[in-house]
Amino acid sequence: MGGRLGGVPDLTRYELWDVAVVGAGPAGAAAALQVLGLRPGARVLLLDRANFPRDKACGDGIAPHALRALAALGVPDPVAGFAPVHRLRLRSPGGATVVRTMRGPAYVVPRQVFDARLVAAACARGAVLHRHTARRVEQFADRVEIDGAYAARAVVGADGAQSAVRRSLGVDPNPVGHVAVALRAYAPAPVGAPEQLITLSGVDWPAYAWSFPIGDGRANVGYGEVLRGSPVSRARLLRRLTELLGIPVDALQSCRAHHLPLSSWRPRHRDGRVLLAGDAASLINPFTGEGIYYAVRSGALAGAAALDGAGAGLAYRQALRRHLGRHLRHTTVAAALAGRPAMADAGVRAAAADQRVFDELVELGLGQGLLTPRTVSRTVGRAATRTAVVASQAALHRVLAHA
Repeated sequence: MGGRLGGVPDLTRYELWDVAVVGAGPAGAAAALQVLGLRPGARVLLLDRANFPRDKACGDGIAPHALRALAALGVPDPVAGFAPVHRLRLRSPGGATVVRTMRGPAYVVPRQVFDARLVAAACARGAVLHRHTARRVEQFADRVEIDGAYAARAVVGADGAQSAVRRSLGVDPNPVGHVAVALRAYAPAPVGAPEQLITLSGVDWPAYAWSFPIGDGRANVGYGEVLRGSPVSRARLLRRLTELLGIPVDALQSCRAHHLPLSSWRPRHRDGRVLLAGDAASLINPFTGEGIYYAVRSGALAGAAALDGAGAGLAYRQALRRHLGRHLRHTTVAAALAGRPAMADAGVRAAAADQRVFDELVELGLGQGLLTPRTVSRTVGRAATRTAVVASQAALHRVLAHA
């Protein structure tokens, strides 16, 4: 994979690193790349419990927002060899459909490939990758220790939805209503022109199934829903996936379930030398489930802040608010607005009638957009019930209040 991967004397376990990153997925790799971009020669340690390449349950969709963020980190083409997908098809719970071309194409790259490329880029830049399952971090006046084995001036916790770094900080997991569960699989791609498909379900709403073509004859398919109380069984996730997409069970391969902590409930980042990025920071869009852009963006912001040492927490909190705060507030409002199937129907019909509404909804769902008064008002105009209209009007007032 290139760079300094393993094979390092055990002596490095007792050295003081400038920055240690727990988790080498997109958030962790981005943090390492940002540190080394700002301070070439910095001593950066990447810790991960897995060997790369490794699989990661995900929709595998790579939005142009993530690619721009990676280009800024010096990774110009992490999707090389994969075909762009220009069209998106949305089906609402009530059967409304919109098919349009997106402003920028998306890519579908299995995380086994995508993540390994980012780790390789970080190691080529000078990061050192060790295989280690982190369980505990402890902060001291001048350093942070990981399991009593590694020490660094600052630590970025990018270790996913079940983050051990987050637990060590005493941060509670997301409560019911602010975490989703999904099942991902691979299946033969549908025939015809490649397009991303999202089918919204009126059952167990909010919930949806997806089918994203990779370009090699396969598609990443899956189904997810927000947890509302009782646990969701793997059997039910599998049944809903096959029902909504019309795929026989025996056509599915590599089925894996995963949790998605949504940004509608994200922890306040504390002062100090330990930062949380990506899924560990509950940075998953509650409107769409998108997470890779937020992982890369927050990882880069955390990497820059980590160089402040004791002031890292404050610097990171301010950077997140400046770069993502307004967008994240709007995605929370959008998720609440779409909390009724009737409003989801209205939103899809509005997108079918107006390219601008479609574009704004895609931007809102992928990483940079805002819920504009135009999109809200066009959706309200197609709402089927008085209750939906009242809810959407309240959401519009909240949007305007924070414009």
